Parts: sequence; C-alpha cells; structure tokens
Amino acid sequence: MTLALDRSTETVVAAVPAVAGATLRVPLVTGGDIGYANLDHAASAPCLDAVHTAVDEFLPWYASVHRGAGFASQVSTRLYERTRDVLRRFVDARTGDSVIFTRNTTDAFNLLAKALPRKTSVVVFDSEHHAALLPWRGPNVRRVQLPRTRLAAVSVVDEALAECPQGPRLVVVAGASNVTGELLPVAEIAAVARKHGARVALDAAQLAPHRRISLRELDVDYVALSGHKLYAPFGAGALIGRSDWLRAAEPYLAGGGATKLVTEEAVVWNSGEERHEAGSPNTVGVYALGVACEQLAAQWDAVGSHEAALLERLRKGLEGLPGFAELRFFDAPVDRVGTVSFVVDGFEPGWLAAVLSAEYGIGVRDGAFCAHVAARRLIREAGSEGQQAVRVSLGLGSTEEHVDRLVLALRQIVARGARWEYAKVDGRWAPVGDTRELPPFCA
Repeated sequence: MTLALDRSTETVVAAVPAVAGATLRVPLVTGGDIGYANLDHAASAPCLDAVHTAVDEFLPWYASVHRGAGFASQVSTRLYERTRDVLRRFVDARTGDSVIFTRNTTDAFNLLAKALPRKTSVVVFDSEHHAALLPWRGPNVRRVQLPRTRLAAVSVVDEALAECPQGPRLVVVAGASNVTGELLPVAEIAAVARKHGARVALDAAQLAPHRRISLRELDVDYVALSGHKLYAPFGAGALIGRSDWLRAAEPYLAGGGATKLVTEEAVVWNSGEERHEAGSPNTVGVYALGVACEQLAAQWDAVGSHEAALLERLRKGLEGLPGFAELRFFDAPVDRVGTVSFVVDGFEPGWLAAVLSAEYGIGVRDGAFCAHVAARRLIREAGSEGQQAVRVSLGLGSTEEHVDRLVLALRQIVARGARWEYAKVDGRWAPVGDTRELPPFCA
C-alpha cells in the first residue's frame, strides 16, 4: 500500500536562526540513513549555530570569575555579569530584580522554595511539570486541578487564595503546558493573585523558547527558565525576580562565592545574587544562555511565524488519522506553542515512538512527560486505558519535511504496522537484532 501526502497545502516558513544538527543523518534499522527529524524540542532543544560559534570563541578565554586577577578571569567575569543584564532584558524584568544562575528550571524552583518566608501558602495547578509541582511541600500547599476553561482556571486560583491563612502567598503557574502546548491565562491569574496580596512564580521553560515574556506586562514576580530548552544546552538556567525574599533567605548552597567573610566563629554571607551561587559557576553555560536569548529576542517574528505554520500543518495532517485523540486541557481552542500530545487507539505509545525512530528517523517523546498527574488524567479523558502518550514538539530545528514525514509514517504504521520486529528491553521498546552502530565517540 503506497501512501502520499497532499502537497497542495505547502506553506512559506520563515527563515529562523540555524541549529546544530540540521544536517544530521541517522541510520535506519531497515538499512541506509536519513536526515534526522527532531520533533522533540520540548525535552531538549538543539544548540543554535550562533551559540556554538560563540562558545568556541570564548573557550580559550575561559577562567574563574569574580576572584581572579588574570586578564582571562576579567573577560570571563565581564561576560558572566553581562549575561544578567541580557536576561533582565529578555524577560523585561523590573529595576532591582535579581538574576540568579541555576542549572535549569527544576533547580530554580527548588531554590525559590527554600527562599520562601516561613508559613508561605502555595497554590499550584496539578497540571504542572514536576519541576514546578514537587518543590512545594507541607500543609500550606494547595494543589488544584486545572479546569476545562481558562476562566474557570482563574476562578479556582481566586478561591484557593481566599482559603489560605493570613501571611505570604505564592501562586505557581506554567506559561505553556509541556504536555499540550496550551498557554495558561498567566496575566489574569496574576491579577487575581494581586487582589489577595499573593506573588506569582512563572514556569517559563516551555514558553520562553516560543514567545516574548514581560514580567512587567504579566505582572508576575518570578520567572524560571532553562538553557537546554532555549537552544543553549550547556547546563545553565536562571531564576529571575524580586530580590527581597531571596536576600533574606539562607543561601541555597553553602560554599565559596556565597560568602563575604568566614572566620572560625562565624560566616557573613553575600547579600546579592552571589548569595545563592556558591561554588565555581557554569560560566560557559551562562554565556551560552545569554547568546541564545539575544538571538531569539532579535528574531521573534520569524520564530513565531515558523512555528505557527508548522503547527497548523501538523494538526491538519493528524486530523484524519484513525484512532487519533489529542490531549488537551481546555475545551475551547486557545493560543499554544508547537507541542501536540496524542494517543492512537490500539497502538502503545512507546512502541510507536520506537518505530518512528528506527524506521523513519523521527525523534518524538513517549511517556507522561514529567507531568504524571495531569498527563494520565488527560490520557484517560482521551479514552485510552494506558498511562502514556506520544508527544511531538516543534522548534527551530523542525521543517515541513519533518512534519510531513511524521504524518505519512503514522498513516503507514496504522495502515500496515511496522516493517521490523520489536521487543521490550529494560522496559523500553527496541528493534530486535538491531545492528546499527553508534558514533565512534560513544565507544
């Protein structure tokens, strides 16, 4: 059976910043190789070519920051501190907001959790990624289910805050769901939070690579983001926001750099951002993050047009797939980033992902996407008895050909099955008798 896509819907996709791996070819279990279709940007985005170039240029100058007298140390310190200003501009932060460098969003929210004043009440949706769901523990945490409409979501936060005891309060909300790509009503939630004297922490891990962010316009207090989602996969992230709670808190880590003075009897901690950045920082990762943010900020229109065109193409292509059911939180269509999660009746998601990879050179994600509570609820609501789904996530490394190949591959798999035999190995589906060789650097 030969299947072909209708090419009458060709679209013009805007030129966007180039990524490393755009010409990567991967071996197929059926023989030969093919250009890799990276449709897993929501997990980790590829490196921007501009970031790669900038890091290579910087590496000979890399040295310790803040405490080195050498010229290379001065260069490294200049770039490290300059990146704080880059990130302030990237999220349109307020004057006086802190920029604390972390490993990623998970690290940033764990830092914020340790900095909360005693007995802070926290309201968080059950739809959150584990990075934003799990750091908050104890009797003062109220987890609320995300309703089926944006208006109801705002009302739920309003009601939960009204039930909180007097004292500091914090609402934690994702800008975009890592499961469905849907945007949450952040500004409206922030307005309700203000009514109750609460602060808002925004998980921007999935939003920041796709949309401009303005702390001022959204009126949120904190934002956390990850470099590995922002095309800078060198191990850096950031927590950006109001300084008072952060300056008053015990240092996130105890060690050099966080200290102003250490004697045999006492420790005097720094009061600025370094207070929570003990140890030698990831200077290369921080610089890479700043370069990526500058590149995206200069080309938002192209980024948005590129992803919108691909998302429309993807969703139209999946519409008629037999047994297809898309996961979504809201009943009505809402603005979204380029992420689509789904189940296909009769096909295990892990098996589908393995076939797409081994036979078609397509990288997608399967599972519950580190949002187990929400993902499994949506999977049940989609009529599936399983606990996993397939997630396709678009980004700067995605092309029309990648989207078309995915749609065609799914049609072929549903129509005639796989061309190869698969079995579970250590809980994951894999091709039986796979003789493909890994690159030499994996040896």
